[in-house]
Amino acid sequence: MSASNLQLEHDGPVATLWLNRPEVHNAFDEHLIAALTETLRTLEADAGTRVIVLAGRGRSFCAGGDLDWMRRMAGFSHDENLRDAGALATMLSTLAHCAKPTIARVHGAALAGGTGLVAACDIAIASPEASFGTTEVRLGLIPATISPYVLRAIGARAAQRYFLTGERFDAAQALQLGLVHEVCDAAALDARVRDITEALLAGAPQAQSACKRLVQHVAAQPIGTALIHDTTARIAAARDSDEAREGIAAFFAKRPPAWRS
Repeated sequence: MSASNLQLEHDGPVATLWLNRPEVHNAFDEHLIAALTETLRTLEADAGTRVIVLAGRGRSFCAGGDLDWMRRMAGFSHDENLRDAGALATMLSTLAHCAKPTIARVHGAALAGGTGLVAACDIAIASPEASFGTTEVRLGLIPATISPYVLRAIGARAAQRYFLTGERFDAAQALQLGLVHEVCDAAALDARVRDITEALLAGAPQAQSACKRLVQHVAAQPIGTALIHDTTARIAAARDSDEAREGIAAFFAKRPPAWRS
């Protein structure tokens, strides 16, 4: 698939989604939001896709909301604003809850909603030149729809500062905060993303999907009897799965498991 604002490239089981509005630093509007949501759902349902990489064409990853889109929002009714914001929230949730591993390949600006996209991905790798920030307050707005994912990534205390000040911060600070997992030279960014996709392809797909659900559930629960029973049931179900039987059999037979073929 190739569209004016979004491009999809397949390399075997790895799908790369390129935000393709370089003239506006890949800022999103209602059309890009809808295209992202639809394409993510299609990739999630595609058995041949194992890993999804989110990247940006041009000089930036994503500079947040398109200025023309925001200008039009100023004239929306309350109901229109609810529908429009709901579409953005749905897109972020679709990305964050995708059953397949997702990687953000970040270079240049990743601001406001762009920071939200990074936080919604499972893994984020950035070049040293990348910059981040929840800059909404400087326009009289708040980072509401991205807040669940940014808070999950950097914690409430750090979010308190950056939500209130709208300060930009660099890749080194993003690494320290936990927003990105690694920072590498821009020339090595694609190679590092490939290394991580190879690591992901070594894992069993259903087990990885279960791991994502596990993290989302356990992170929100206190450690107590209910959580212990829940995690016990999850590992028992995993042990009883066809994937586990194949993985263990392959290990002892010294051969690759079926999902590696």
